[in-house]
Amino acid sequence: MPPAVAYLANRLPFVGAAGRYGRWPIGALLALHAAALALMAATEANVVSCLAFLLTWGLLNFLWLALLRRPAAAAALSLAMIVVLILLSRFKHSILFMTVNFVDLMIIDTDTFAFLLTIYPGLGIAIAIAIALAIPVLGLLWWADPLRVRTASAVAGSLVCLVGLAGLSWSSPSDPYDEFYRGQYVSKFARSGVAAVEEYLTRGLFEAGANLAETLGRAPLDGCRPAGKPPHIVMVFDESSFDISMVQSLKLPADYRAHFASFDGRARSLVVEGVSGPSWFTEYNVLTGLSVRSYGRFADFVTRIAAGRVERGLPRALARCGYKTISHYPFHGAFLNARQFQASAGIEKFLDARDLGIHTVEPDGFYYDAALRTIERERGERPLFLFVYTLANHFPWDVRYRPELTPGWRDLGNGFETDEYLRRQTMSARDYAAFKADLARQYPGESFLIVRFGDHQPSFARPLLDPALDDSFIARQIAQQNPRFLTTYYVIDAVNFHPVETASARDVLDAPYLPLVVLEAAGVPLDPSFAEQKAILERCRGLFYRCASGAEARRFNRLLIDAGLIKGL
Repeated sequence: MPPAVAYLANRLPFVGAAGRYGRWPIGALLALHAAALALMAATEANVVSCLAFLLTWGLLNFLWLALLRRPAAAAALSLAMIVVLILLSRFKHSILFMTVNFVDLMIIDTDTFAFLLTIYPGLGIAIAIAIALAIPVLGLLWWADPLRVRTASAVAGSLVCLVGLAGLSWSSPSDPYDEFYRGQYVSKFARSGVAAVEEYLTRGLFEAGANLAETLGRAPLDGCRPAGKPPHIVMVFDESSFDISMVQSLKLPADYRAHFASFDGRARSLVVEGVSGPSWFTEYNVLTGLSVRSYGRFADFVTRIAAGRVERGLPRALARCGYKTISHYPFHGAFLNARQFQASAGIEKFLDARDLGIHTVEPDGFYYDAALRTIERERGERPLFLFVYTLANHFPWDVRYRPELTPGWRDLGNGFETDEYLRRQTMSARDYAAFKADLARQYPGESFLIVRFGDHQPSFARPLLDPALDDSFIARQIAQQNPRFLTTYYVIDAVNFHPVETASARDVLDAPYLPLVVLEAAGVPLDPSFAEQKAILERCRGLFYRCASGAEARRFNRLLIDAGLIKGL
């Protein structure tokens, strides 16, 4: 045994001898710590981040030591956790342009995992192989490790590292903008934990203004009485779609822009709150009419937090006016607690991937056909509100999706990802036109209002918007909510119906106002909360959270809390 290791085995809180098993377990222990140092050198950028990495490494090792007492096994498990964190963080950044933070621990659940397996079918096999290889290696290290650490010493070491990490995070707080940059994955994750706990203790999960003397009015006791027969309403959640013609110098298919024109010929822009991936942000916006930015660092958990607490939304307002509210959700219903969240917002019937027979990403025509079947089955005396997701434009775009559906397609010379995206949007436009034609043919005596919208820009669009900008500048612009990187589209369309009122349908509109646009276009009377939100729209000219640095949104949140429409926040 090397003298230094022998000294540690004899003098520090180790018991046992190394010679019984030979030197390789000690070499493995040193190699594991060297690998961690190599990862630190490769991913961390400065003294503070390196110190945070070392404290995190020490904390993980001591926690495992408290359970296992064996340094080699503890180091192996700690290294595995560090590697998984880095890989997940790189994956999240490639999709959302953000790295993993401490609060993301709550998002990794069985339904999220099932979603990833649907998008990447080979992922499950890779994970199974990695686990199968790791178990015997860990078992061998545990059995052969000659060193032992006393449990009390391990607990003391973990407390020292935890206090050190908290002190470092408070003395040198992390910049939230850093989460938009690559690298420093471990240090940002660890320091974000301290920041998240502090924000929760000082501000809570949800921001609202101070107590107000004013209150929302009361809804009429005799319910909601539309002036005429209300139309069926279909909202189409067009995943990852935006009008890419806003990117200069691209070659586009013929009549590309027609797909983004409303019934009146106007092209309208929707400013969302998520960048390149968080569809649930826009889902929350358009169902509740509220802003995810009110949740601060906890925005990634917005649907989980809102479930059972936010009882205000478009479906609930429509149900008050006699509508039957139905959602077609293309993933597992428990994904991000979507089923319970949508029920809180007023969805009466929630059909998820299992109910709809979805086993993989289907073309848009599949979802429109499912909507037609639901309309046929559910229509009756009550008008329908149907919330339909489509997925053809979802990532990844570096593979040709269902090429047999576009036999005559020829790439336009924009680069593979861009041309693949345009090909899929061409499929979407064709399937949407067929859906409208089917509605008109099958239901000549029924009226339909259709509102279609994009939930966020695709991730590959960022460098296309301005190739001269580097990632660091774009990251800061996104963190500052620059609409350039948050703009998608919304379309107001109709079959056998003319929208009643479109004054709120501004050419540029923040996403939380879209429910208001739907209600007015359908001719549905506004309840007191939406009447108040209309006043905010007019006062703020289409801005919501961006108006008065969030003051209007915080005031509105307080009104909803006082009215009992938001509970427990």
